[in-house]
Amino acid sequence: MSQGQDWNVPGTAQAYPQPAAGQAYPQAAMVAAGAYGVPGLATAPVPPGFYFDQLSGQVIPEGTQVASVGRRIGSWFLSIPLFIVTLGIGYIIWGAMSWADGRTPTQQVLKMQTWKPQTRAKTTWTEQFLREIARIVYCIPIIGWIVAVVSFFMFLGNKEHRTIHDQIGGTIVLHDPNLVLHPAKTAS
Repeated sequence: MSQGQDWNVPGTAQAYPQPAAGQAYPQAAMVAAGAYGVPGLATAPVPPGFYFDQLSGQVIPEGTQVASVGRRIGSWFLSIPLFIVTLGIGYIIWGAMSWADGRTPTQQVLKMQTWKPQTRAKTTWTEQFLREIARIVYCIPIIGWIVAVVSFFMFLGNKEHRTIHDQIGGTIVLHDPNLVLHPAKTAS
């Protein structure tokens, strides 16, 4: 027989202290109210005009959402015929002009926007240029293709749908169906 306590006898076990009727557990004070996920995430104030996207964990502008996997893949496939139709040079010029608005040509066609969550703003021309330059690595035979495959699986595996060049640039891609990030220019 064991020489320890008899756990079957009521009152002899040394268990966790139970609160009196109507009182809270002392351990409940360790977690802030409403913060059952990441501490501090649910209690952070959301600025006006923004909302907290539960799926991605990002604060993004109202009227937008993180671009879906299908939309991002469609953007990649759309770039091929656009490149061919514009004879390459037209696509490069179009890209350089659309980068000023924080988008690529295919993002412009599909109503998407490259967004910088840290600054809560669209990417600048320089940030967009550096993000696109990072994609040149994918063109290098063998090494680039391996990087492209890794980037694709990263893209599928994270909740923000970030590729390697998104990770490097600190960006996410938003779907902006109502163009809330691009208000119509009024004629003056």
